[in-house]
Amino acid sequence: MSESGNHLDNPVIVIDGVEDDQIIPNKAAKEKIDTGQDSQTIEITSEIPVAKSHLIKPPPNVSPRVKRENQNVSKPETVTLSIPTEKQQPSNAPTSATKSSNGEPSERRRRHSSRDEDLKHLTEEKLILAQTLIEDAESGRNFTYKTDPNYVRYYILYHQWYFRLALYICILLNMSLALFEKPTRPDWAVPYWGSMIMEAFCIAFFIVRVIHLSYFSQPNIFWRDTKNLMVIAIIALTIIDMICYIAWVNAAPDTNPVRWSRPLRALLIINFSDGRQIRRAFRNIRRTVPEIMNVFILFLMGVLLFALLALKLFGRRKSLKYPDGEPYFKTYFDSVWDLYVLVTTANNPDVMMPAYDESNWFALFFMAYLIICLYVFMSIVLAVIYNNYKENMKNEIRDSVFGKRRKLRQAFSILKIQRNGEDIITRHIWETIMAKVLPTKSIQQIDLLMTILDKDGTGYISKSDFLNLINLLQVPVSEVMDRQTFLEKKIPDIYNSKISRFIRICVRHKFFRIFFDVAIFVNAWFIGFDLDVADWFFLAIFMIEIVLKLYVFGPKEFFRRLWNIFDFLVIFGAVIATCVESVVGEVGEELSTLDLLLVLRVMRLVKILISIKRFKLIIVTIYNIGPSILTYGGVIFVLYYMFAIVGMEIFHGLVQFYGYNESDPSQMFCGNPKLNGTAFYYNHYCNNNFNDILHSIVVLFELTVVNQWHVISSGFIFVTNKWARLYFLSFHMSCVIIVLNIFVAFILEAFILEYNLQRSGKFESAVESKIKELGIGIGQQANTGANIGPPEVDKLELVNNEAQVDKSPQMSRRNSTADIEANDESGSETDSIPDLSNEKGVRFHLKKKSRKTVEVLLQQMFEGEINPEDDGDENSYNLRQRKWTLEAVA
Repeated sequence: MSESGNHLDNPVIVIDGVEDDQIIPNKAAKEKIDTGQDSQTIEITSEIPVAKSHLIKPPPNVSPRVKRENQNVSKPETVTLSIPTEKQQPSNAPTSATKSSNGEPSERRRRHSSRDEDLKHLTEEKLILAQTLIEDAESGRNFTYKTDPNYVRYYILYHQWYFRLALYICILLNMSLALFEKPTRPDWAVPYWGSMIMEAFCIAFFIVRVIHLSYFSQPNIFWRDTKNLMVIAIIALTIIDMICYIAWVNAAPDTNPVRWSRPLRALLIINFSDGRQIRRAFRNIRRTVPEIMNVFILFLMGVLLFALLALKLFGRRKSLKYPDGEPYFKTYFDSVWDLYVLVTTANNPDVMMPAYDESNWFALFFMAYLIICLYVFMSIVLAVIYNNYKENMKNEIRDSVFGKRRKLRQAFSILKIQRNGEDIITRHIWETIMAKVLPTKSIQQIDLLMTILDKDGTGYISKSDFLNLINLLQVPVSEVMDRQTFLEKKIPDIYNSKISRFIRICVRHKFFRIFFDVAIFVNAWFIGFDLDVADWFFLAIFMIEIVLKLYVFGPKEFFRRLWNIFDFLVIFGAVIATCVESVVGEVGEELSTLDLLLVLRVMRLVKILISIKRFKLIIVTIYNIGPSILTYGGVIFVLYYMFAIVGMEIFHGLVQFYGYNESDPSQMFCGNPKLNGTAFYYNHYCNNNFNDILHSIVVLFELTVVNQWHVISSGFIFVTNKWARLYFLSFHMSCVIIVLNIFVAFILEAFILEYNLQRSGKFESAVESKIKELGIGIGQQANTGANIGPPEVDKLELVNNEAQVDKSPQMSRRNSTADIEANDESGSETDSIPDLSNEKGVRFHLKKKSRKTVEVLLQQMFEGEINPEDDGDENSYNLRQRKWTLEAVA
């Protein structure tokens, strides 16, 4: 039963196309064209070629013959546009579309070839190569490899998901060996030969991977690629280290043998070709460091100069000492260390107080130092990092765009044929290659993709059109069967009944969401005041909410949203916990498991904040930069791993944690008498040690936060010597000053980008504009007849929240657009599920600009800054001489 009830349905049009060898400019073909609404069926016969009615207006001189097969409007009817083909034409009745007056094929007929003629230049090997090039452009791979069929097959095998998964597992296993290798906790240690067997297995796989890569790579490029040389060097050094360690252990086992190659393991994450994103981040850091060295050197010179002044001002005053009795600026290197720590504000005002107590005028020295070195120089360091980060980021985007273009141009050169002096891809070639690139798509979807890509409506794909292919492939597309819920497929009569339709309208209505948002708020109030009497009531209504959503939207759509998964797990977990507590009868005075789960449920209030414009930009920005945050998290993890391994080798066993029971003298002062009377022991920092890699990473994180980092480092300086400061100094400079500042620069750029995007509404790809112009995105009305043209607004992609009510198919296009806009402003961005009940046929899922990743937005922004004919020659980049700034493209 149709959801529209007694409303008249719009027609579904079926066009009988011409023969394969009778190609016309409008490319009419036999297929079902869906207007996006329920349909009547009408048979229309035309004696001339007809364009697809949902895409191009039919000629005004078409006189269709309309025959209604069924007058019952409650049942769908069939609409057929029957176009006679050459086989259907009588021999004595040639048409102008196919024959000229003298019986010879017309000029238009001679311009087009048959399917076999279009495909005669394409072998299976060429198609596989073109498919591989397109997939490279789509995934961002920028390999240069041999194009012989055998090499191409090995290249495809190299990028299979199972080989990549095996690589990630081996890298993870290789790095996790640090948990069991000495130095580590005694109860975790394994014999050295056990860890070496596992490491040898990983190294063997790495060698196979490198040999596999070298087989299909161009030799002159492979041996000039830094990442390949790094991997080979790491493997060679690891093998040498393993051999030396085995000899060392067997010759002198009591001399504390060292595995000096272990810090290099983390570099494999960067240098294997599969780690593109993290390698890009490291490349950005590497390119930024030389640019900030000038400012950083000036900053260090300022620290050194003020350290000299402090030594002369305070060093000779015997009355000046720290409260713990330590000398006050007595040596030059101590002065440098104290003032460097002061720039991080970790020891402020502690370092100033002895001098300030001596004379209030000494405060001017420290104030001048902080103003110059902290507020001026460190701000300049951040500004230089930000500026160079923007330039390097744009260079990376430029290289990415060039790499994509080169791959697509190579694929086009394989597929193209020449017509009237122009290189083109015909429909036959398009369908053949897309059947390989998109094997799960139907022929109707593939033809529709070509219509979108053919922005000029010429009936073929030009080179400039083909360069937009990746933007098109990034837009999800689905058919009506893909969007039907499980219950709609299994019990359509019940699901489409009046009662069911009423339930669906209620669940999709905005007041349904508002009611449960208020319930969440009230539930939070009850939890805050420790009122447990209503626990079961709130659990019941939240369970009803989840069940209703599952019924209306279906499990597939429901569980696509992370917030819905979160709701489901928390609520049903709370139900189980409550049942267990009711049976066992253990409800403690403190927060119970049920309270904890319900508190987690209250986090859904974040969704309410997104509907407020003042908060939406910030939350959406955080959401969009999530993947890049993970990338920089990987960068920091690599640094943590390397410094943790080095720290374990230097400081292992020097600080122990036995608790703070001083009954056993050997366990006093963190197991080391040198810490007696130190701030490290006084603050109970004994658990901050380098005795295993997990504790080491915790210590490094505390150093990254900066607060009290000088106290933590002082403990290890006391148990070793002052040269240990170099370890902590190098970590702070590399991780805190450089990497974290680059991360801050990324946050700034991402926020500026999102802000400009929300203000300007620009940066929409040509493919998205074409889809909206044709009205075939989800939430859009299909354009037919006089309504052809671009949508009135550009927010038509999704009914993006539960507040969207069911709309009658007879609703005007203007009204439906307004409703979508209104709901778009008030709805949720996090767990929204589109109302697809009125969506029919093939539809594109356009993403909002605010839901695109930062990298996709940057590519769309800066792609217009690059000459369309420039594919980025490997030796030089022929860019337009324009300023690469946000202001230039905003």
